[in-house]
Formats: sequence, C-alpha cells, structure tokens
Amino acid sequence: MFNDIGVLELVALVVLAVLVFGPDKLPKVIQDVSRTIRKIRDFSDSAKQDIRDELGPDFKDFEFEDLNPKTFLRKQLDQNDDLRDLKELGDSFDFRKDMSDLADTVNGSEPVPAPAPAAAAPSGAGPAGTPDLLKKREPGAAREERPPYDADAT
Repeated sequence: MFNDIGVLELVALVVLAVLVFGPDKLPKVIQDVSRTIRKIRDFSDSAKQDIRDELGPDFKDFEFEDLNPKTFLRKQLDQNDDLRDLKELGDSFDFRKDMSDLADTVNGSEPVPAPAPAAAAPSGAGPAGTPDLLKKREPGAAREERPPYDADAT
C-alpha cells in the first residue's frame, strides 16, 4: 500500500504524529485508524463477494483488477495469437523512413537514401549522417541553404 514511502518520510510522519497528537494520545489514535482501515477492507471484500454472487457461476474467475484497461489489454494480448502476428507485421514496417520520404516529397526535395548501418557519421553530423543544425559552424565552412520558412506551419 505504501510502497513508495522511504525511511526518512516514515520518520518524519512519526515525529509529526507525536507532535500533533502527543505521546499520550498517539496509541489510541493508532488503534482507531487501524480499526477504521480494517472495517473499510471488510466492507470492500463483502461488496466484491456480493458482486461475484450476483454475476453467477459464469463469472467465478472474474477479477476486479481486470477492469483496469492496461491489465485488460495485457491479458488479451497474452491470450490472443492473432494479435501477436499483427504486432510482428507492424514491427516489419519502417514508419520513420516512410514519414521522412513523405516530408521530402512535400518539401519538393529528393529523398535521402539511408546510409549503410556500418558507416560512421561524419564529424559534426547527427544521427544517420544528417548535419547537426544546433552545432556552431566554423567561420570558413560553406553555408548550406536554409529550408524555406512556412508561416502557416508555425
């Protein structure tokens, strides 16, 4: 329940509780809080059992954690082999390359062929051999033409 509370936070909470309630009343407050938590858990368990009884025998293996969308999807993906095939098919496509080719076509420039994976990027270049526009240029270096400014795109 309190997995992300560290030792220092726990010590700070104890010191704060002693200061607020005092050492005389602190044991009674702890008993009251633990009794309340126990009652809430009992109420929750009985409500879950009532729901399971009302759903009938078809839902005897129903878990309330399955109502969480992430848990539900993870369970469905693990059980369904057809979805695994779709994932493998999706992994075979290179959407980044397709999008960069589309952007080059829209901008009217030639698509840049992908460099060989073993080739090292030249100095001052970013990933895949593209020039790094954020790096400072040397004063004697030739200036490249800047891409056109599109006021509608900003």
